[in-house]
Amino acid sequence: MPVIPKGIASYRQTEVESRTPLELVVMLYDGALRFMGDACDAIERRDIPARRDALGRALAIVAELQNTLNLEAGGEIAAALDRLYAYSNTRLLDAAAQNDARPIAEVRQLFSTLREGWHTISTESGGPAR
Repeated sequence: MPVIPKGIASYRQTEVESRTPLELVVMLYDGALRFMGDACDAIERRDIPARRDALGRALAIVAELQNTLNLEAGGEIAAALDRLYAYSNTRLLDAAAQNDARPIAEVRQLFSTLREGWHTISTESGGPAR
């Protein structure tokens, strides 16, 4: 894992702390999509360590999204997202086991759609467009 200079780390921390919860969800989707893209690129290059790192990061974000769901208050939407995140986790693990980018592409498509939905909700609720 690369070392992040202190100034950049401080900037990132401030950026995260200044976001609304909805904007943070969008940021998580952005990160997951970026790491999934990195994993696809690594598979194409046959770079197993890079694939492992990128998929590990993507899986960590999926787990974070799933762990922050409030299944009691969120009703059917939260339950559906929980199932979708579990499915995404399985497909990303399939990609790792098979060294195949197709399951990642499938999850990326799902996450792109979800990301756009969360972005729309975020901007419509008064958050800045990013």
